[in-house]
Parts: sequence; structure tokens; C-alpha cells
Amino acid sequence: MDAMKIEQTEETNLLTEIAVAYYQDGATQEEISKRFGLTRVKVGRLLKRARDIGIVEITVKYHPVFSAKLEEKLKETFGLKRALIALDQPSEEEQRTLIASVVSTYLSSSLNDNMVISVGQGRNVSAVSEHIGIVTPKECTFVASIGGIHPRGGMLNADHISRQFAKTFGGVSETLYAPAYISDPDLRNTLMNDITVRQTMDIARKADVALVGIGDLAENSYMVNQGWFSVQEMVEARIQQGVVGEVGGYDFFDIKGEVQDTKMSNRVVGLTIADYQKIPEVIAIAAENSKPLSILGALRTGAIDVLATSVANAITILNLEAQQ
Repeated sequence: MDAMKIEQTEETNLLTEIAVAYYQDGATQEEISKRFGLTRVKVGRLLKRARDIGIVEITVKYHPVFSAKLEEKLKETFGLKRALIALDQPSEEEQRTLIASVVSTYLSSSLNDNMVISVGQGRNVSAVSEHIGIVTPKECTFVASIGGIHPRGGMLNADHISRQFAKTFGGVSETLYAPAYISDPDLRNTLMNDITVRQTMDIARKADVALVGIGDLAENSYMVNQGWFSVQEMVEARIQQGVVGEVGGYDFFDIKGEVQDTKMSNRVVGLTIADYQKIPEVIAIAAENSKPLSILGALRTGAIDVLATSVANAITILNLEAQQ
């Protein structure tokens, strides 16, 4: 066996033993330092290392009564199946990581063998696929619901995310062999009718579950950064048509949840809101605290069945709904 692998195995074993002693058996760091012949400072560093590489996964839970009441209020108000609410975190990245953990746990318990899962693009969906945690293997098919992104899209590409989910759960993935964005609407429509693209899209449309992100129309949004749409097009859609967001990278809607025909329409190869409305369970993920209006509009489309977001976003959208 390679010396590096032996070293990594020994380190993992030590980290696991110390983590079990501290988190499960309740031993103090002083007791652990004596048992393993280490300094307390070293023990503290090893416990941090165990958390960093995923041996230890800490989930902070707020009061169960508050959690249950908040979820029930969201379910009652918007007709949701579930609301997966994570505690507010000091940074956007920490918020995304915690929400990803909550969604990953939910998928592990709710997915069944032979299910088809339609997978969207973006940072929030990607974070779920990259989450390090214990999941129950599922023989599922994960299929990209939107075409491929320029190489700089990397880990945010729906195809990459689908492959990562398949690797995590032990399932298989289906690639959508088409670019996500096409500047010419006529060319885009022609490609949508290609038999290979159509077959994959049909698999995605008939999925049992869909995972999507909720996007806003900020000037630094994902689609602007990718070069799909200009800042001017985003601003015009917001001002002239009241567009507040999009679901899955496709279809722009206003605060009432009504799809608007904008200059940006018909340029993306992917599922539409109408497609998502027919999928039995659509899980929408929004970690950013800048998205309450986008979340509210998305919920009003009737396409969302499970919402995963922060406490702050959940409370804000409930207050916004109550004021209208």
C-alpha cells in the first residue's frame, strides 16, 4: 500500500477515535489528551480537523417548537409539502453549506430506488451534491434539466452536479447534450427538437423529483456573470415588466408568480416552469438573504413543493405575503 494512503488511514483512525470520545462519549479534551498522550492544544486542533474533513458533522438546531411553527406556517400559506429551514449564518457561504446539509439529509430519507431526479444548475444545487455527509445509497437516475455551461461554469454545471449526485448516492446520471444558452431563439428551438436533446428533456420532464435554484435579477447574478444576459436586459425586465426572479435558469416571473415574456426568453435549453408544475416534487433552494422577493414570486408560480432556505428569508416572505 502507498505510504501516503497508510498515513491518511492512520490519521483518519485517530481523528475518528478522538471525535467519538469527545462528541459521543462526552470525554473532556483534558481526558482525551491524557488517554492519547497529546497536548490539549493538539486535541483541539484534531477535533477541528475532524469537522473540516467531514468525519464530524455538526447540525445546530433551534427550538423545535419554533421550527415546527415556522414550517407549518409556510406549508399552510403556500401549500408546500415541506419547508426545510436552516438557522441564519454569518456569511453567505456558511448559509449555503448549512442549507445543503439540511437538503442532503432530506434527500437521503425521501428518495427511493428507481426514482428519476431532475437536476438544475447553480451554487445552491451544487452545494447539496458536494455536501460531505452520510447518505443512504439509492439506485436513482439523476438527469440534467438544463444544458451545459461554458467550462468556466465548472462545478455549477447541471451535468457535473448530476454526476456528483450519482456518485454520492450510487446511482447513474444522464447528460443533456446541448448548451444551456443559445443567443439565437430560432436555433435554440431547432436544437430543442433534436431527437437526442428531446429524449433527455423528456426524461427530465417525467422526473419524480426536481432540484432547482431560485435566481434573482441582480446585476451580479449568475446568468450575467456567465455572459448570457446583459445588465441592461436584467434592469429593463425588472423595471418594465416587474420581473423578480427565475427558477432553474429558465422562465422569468413577477411577484405574482406570473411568467413574463422578456428579451431574455427563449434563449435557454432547459425545463420551463410549466414543466416543473407537472413534476410531483420540486425542491427549490435559496440560501442568499437577497432573495425574499424572488422566493415569494417562485412560490406563487405553483411549481414549488419543498422550499429550502434560511430563517430570515422564511420570516421575510411570510411578512411580505401577509402585507399583500
